[in-house]
Amino acid sequence: MDFSLTEEQEMLADSIARFIETDYDFETRQRIAAGERGFSDEMWRTFAELGWTAVPFSEEDGGLDGGPVELMLMMQEFGRGLLVEPFLANIVLAGGALRRLASKDQKTKWMTPLIAGELHAGLAFAEPQARFELSDIATTAKEGGDGYILNGRKTLVLNGGAADLLIIPARTAGKQTDESGITLFAVPSNAAGVSRRAYPTVDGLQAAELDLADVTVGLDNVLGSVDEGFDTLRNIVDEATLAVSAEAVGIMQAMHDKTVEYSKDRVQFGVPIGTFQALQHRMVETMMSCEQSRSLLYWCVMLNCSNDNDGRKAISALKYQVGTAGVHVAREAVQIHGGMGVTWELDIAHYFKRISAIDLMFGNADYHLDRFADFPA
Repeated sequence: MDFSLTEEQEMLADSIARFIETDYDFETRQRIAAGERGFSDEMWRTFAELGWTAVPFSEEDGGLDGGPVELMLMMQEFGRGLLVEPFLANIVLAGGALRRLASKDQKTKWMTPLIAGELHAGLAFAEPQARFELSDIATTAKEGGDGYILNGRKTLVLNGGAADLLIIPARTAGKQTDESGITLFAVPSNAAGVSRRAYPTVDGLQAAELDLADVTVGLDNVLGSVDEGFDTLRNIVDEATLAVSAEAVGIMQAMHDKTVEYSKDRVQFGVPIGTFQALQHRMVETMMSCEQSRSLLYWCVMLNCSNDNDGRKAISALKYQVGTAGVHVAREAVQIHGGMGVTWELDIAHYFKRISAIDLMFGNADYHLDRFADFPA
């Protein structure tokens, strides 16, 4: 199997790596994360100007026609740089819903400004009672007047506080946990009856709790077909799971590299701690974890590029790997750095927080191990 990159793919990865090196060091990241919005609007406009926000969308829709390989390359670099800008929320999650379901007019209204960096969006798929089950949706959408009336509550909506547009999966038919009967709606965040409580998450990103009280939307706010939104929602979340797994692989490599460099500089008993055989063995183990995770990532991306039937199964295998090996690498990095490894001033602590959060996103390691086992052999 050929794992070589095209010239365009190499340029994409190099452009992000250079940007992080020259314009997005750790101090800049911390200053941005501490701001009122938790990310930089100026940086986000730069992302759009560089074409990064257009990568996953088709050329017909004004994008660059990228796929899983391009998404993997971007997210690995974003992981290394600990970027806090809402690429996952805007482009992968909300953008994933719009590019799959929106009509031509809806794309012009919402997706075009999203790609241009002029509109923020969020996909409000999680509910308090659901844990990791996507089909457990208690939010209802009942027909009323010339549209629908939405009632319910959504939790941990990434970029929910800054979003101008909210993509809301709601139940239009069936029982609470049925896969059928789910419809996706595009709801302006300033619509009457929408209330949000924004907050920073432990990993430096932004999320919001969302309450919907008799929110009225028109038929032109329906995305796709009524009652048939679950498969699309699952595909969006699978793509996002692959994206954060690639981000985790980037974080793992960054933590390993930084720990190795630290072991060369940190002197104890008159010698660098990197000369201690016990620590060398531990760092070799983290290197193996990084390589195994990267290999599994490549396999997963290749299967999803070819729309292989085992693509979803591979995503669960990858998510389990980064949820176990990733946490192992993070813990070793913190322990080898010692007490300073958990201080606010050191980037290792923030890598640790982010990869710990990724373990819980879209299903933790145990959830994906069970899901992997449920797929046919």
